[in-house]
Amino acid sequence: MFRSLVPRVGQRQIYWAKNVSEKDQSSSGRRVQFEMFFTLPDFSDISLRDYQETMQRPFFSLSKKKRLKPIEYLSPDKSVTVHVSANPAYGMATIWDADIMIYLASHLNELRERGDNDLSPTIRVQPGDLLKRICWGVSGRAYERLIAALDRLQATTIKTNIRANSKSRETTFSWIDSYTHLVDERTQRSLGMEITLSKWFFDGVMDKRNVLAISPLYFEITSGLGKWLYRAARKHAGGNGPEGFTIGFETLHQKSGSESSLPSFKNKILELARANNLPDISLEVIGAETPRPKLKMVMRRHLEKPSGKIEDSGSVTTESRAQRIQRATPEKAAKVSPPPEFVDPALVRKLLATTSASLRPEQQADASAALDSNASQSQSRRRGGGAQDTLDPEIYQAIRSECPGWDLDVLMRQFDSFLNSNPHELPRNYSKRFYGFMKKHHERNKHTLPGF
Repeated sequence: MFRSLVPRVGQRQIYWAKNVSEKDQSSSGRRVQFEMFFTLPDFSDISLRDYQETMQRPFFSLSKKKRLKPIEYLSPDKSVTVHVSANPAYGMATIWDADIMIYLASHLNELRERGDNDLSPTIRVQPGDLLKRICWGVSGRAYERLIAALDRLQATTIKTNIRANSKSRETTFSWIDSYTHLVDERTQRSLGMEITLSKWFFDGVMDKRNVLAISPLYFEITSGLGKWLYRAARKHAGGNGPEGFTIGFETLHQKSGSESSLPSFKNKILELARANNLPDISLEVIGAETPRPKLKMVMRRHLEKPSGKIEDSGSVTTESRAQRIQRATPEKAAKVSPPPEFVDPALVRKLLATTSASLRPEQQADASAALDSNASQSQSRRRGGGAQDTLDPEIYQAIRSECPGWDLDVLMRQFDSFLNSNPHELPRNYSKRFYGFMKKHHERNKHTLPGF
């Protein structure tokens, strides 16, 4: 292992590389040097991207329990094979470990979007940025969890014919080839981490057609099956519009690689469908009482809501709000609540214009004033207003009391990034929606807070 520090050399810290064997260390004294990472760019708020080849097939264990039983997958048409084997010492990489791979794929995509043309499989990251972005917390326990996850990602072996070509029938790889970490010898503070991705994963992510945007709320999903189902649904239903994607439970069971029996798997899917609270995705069971039920998955943004009905998540689509404005009588139109602060003001003015002819002058003035007030608030938030300045005072105090220990400004930036990337999730009341987000986040992650 690489955890033991060795003496300083000049202004550098030296770590044993994780992929150097003990024999090599003792016989040749091989060491690997890395310069301190003082100028890593900020990637704490990058847009999330997932590699779609890994989203619909069984590449990860769905349980937190150590899994040693291999995953054997053969697609129904017998064209795709996936074999995943675990290392006895570490066990198989889990669907929670895949959070790290999502972050790394997002990191590469962000570099590409910024115009970086010198990308390589070796990525430098700050562990704190990574841990915060995937909602694992930044405590010592979270860091230990990160190291254990990296061990499993490096030790798990995958063999597949996905992306096979005329020169190779299949490829064998681990998710990451190696990882190293620099720590200040005096303060024990992290100076950065290098993670080297497998060529298979790196090559796949570098083709931007292979990455799909996902919701930051994905990291709030607690169920292993729920996390896998979200990824599979995002891959299958994402481009299918209102029709979505329908699949039989048996096929879904096979694609998941779950160790659960089919009856147990069915019950878990039925529970997820009843709760129907996965981000972005709406679930519906077809023929639940039949011997062969099916699951229909539709992106929520494609669901019609003619009455402007609020979803379970507490959000309302821009379209439904527009429909309500257009259908409203003059009296009701003047009482429509101010538009969400993340909606483009030009769009809202266009919507209001559709009813302005039927509004009395004083009603038009009220609507225009509400829009101008909303635009002013939006400008304030873009200038970087903090949680205390943005939230309703009573809600801010309630969050501080009920969810102590969190940096609300950091979590609000994460929340805002989600809203900016998902306009169909715009809240009717920003403060109340953020309050709900914080309560769920605290309940699921409070164990990661120092001293908890």
